[in-house]
Amino acid sequence: MKVRYSYLPQQFNKANVLWLKLKKFVATGEFTLGKPLKNFEKNFARLIGIKYAVGVNSGTDAIKLSLKVIDLRPGDEVITAANTFVATVGAINELGGKIVFVDCDDTFCMDVNLIESKITKKTKAIIPVHYTGCSTNMSAIMHLSRKYKIPVLEDACQSILGSYNKKNCGTWGLTGSFSFHPLKNINVWSDAGMIVTNNKLIYKKLMLLRNHGLVDRDTVELLGYNSRLDTFQAIVGDWLLPKARNITQKRINNAKYLDKNLSKIKQIQIPLRSKRVKHVFHLYIVFAKKRDKLLNYCLKKGVEAKIHYPIPIYRQKPFLKLGFKKGDFPVTDAHAKKIISFPCDQHLTKKQLILIVKTIKEFYQNK
Repeated sequence: MKVRYSYLPQQFNKANVLWLKLKKFVATGEFTLGKPLKNFEKNFARLIGIKYAVGVNSGTDAIKLSLKVIDLRPGDEVITAANTFVATVGAINELGGKIVFVDCDDTFCMDVNLIESKITKKTKAIIPVHYTGCSTNMSAIMHLSRKYKIPVLEDACQSILGSYNKKNCGTWGLTGSFSFHPLKNINVWSDAGMIVTNNKLIYKKLMLLRNHGLVDRDTVELLGYNSRLDTFQAIVGDWLLPKARNITQKRINNAKYLDKNLSKIKQIQIPLRSKRVKHVFHLYIVFAKKRDKLLNYCLKKGVEAKIHYPIPIYRQKPFLKLGFKKGDFPVTDAHAKKIISFPCDQHLTKKQLILIVKTIKEFYQNK
């Protein structure tokens, strides 16, 4: 028996109803901004408890258009997490923004105690990243937002249905960005994203920005982007959306099982689990001694573990010219040396979960 990491073959292996929906859709020819996209947007907004949702072609573009809607200009500073995935900073860079990193804490989210010292007159936005499916301390961030009148644009690409103090990720700030990339908890068959907001004016501007700035076929209101969510993918997403809460709960249950059993292994440290956070476990990550050897052992034994990510984003080649160096963000650096990810998805069997724990125990018993 093996424990694979990717569950995509199982996610859509019983999709006869979906195939029928797609077949009927193809006959309509509504491939761009079709009615199924509007349905998906409404259903997603309802799922997470917000007024408006705008489908775009990726989570990256969701962040980019969120920055564009607040008129980010070259040289404006954007505060975000030093351990995030490249998409977050790529969106900032594309619009000419200056990336200002903040170190994380042991939840893998931004250390909110370090944010205020990074705020300057040039700070245009704060982008908290709800990394791994864990929510950032949004109460503290919104306090800073109000104090300094700085908009918060949430990167919730890994945290659909995650929450802080029972308020869903993506619904705290001016906008929230989500991803339906195939590797996300709620996924489609290609790149796709969603921007959510409670602000009607922001919503209307985002609708223009995602479609070339067109009011109608012949009228250009502003210069926007070609960033529409493909209607075909919206059908796939809308088919999966009713399963979202069940998917989320299964991931949480699997993580609880792993936490309970791995915590008994002294060489494994479970990250902080705040009672205020509903962690939806896009990634299940723990700290491990002899991490690299453990990884190799697991792979040899058929447990497909991974590392997210061995080289922090701030130390990647594009940022060398900005003067960042190893040690600037010590918690992020420390994590990169000892974190390891294990499968935690909703399709895992109890036997596979047991095998994960057994394999880790065997490794340390043999050392």
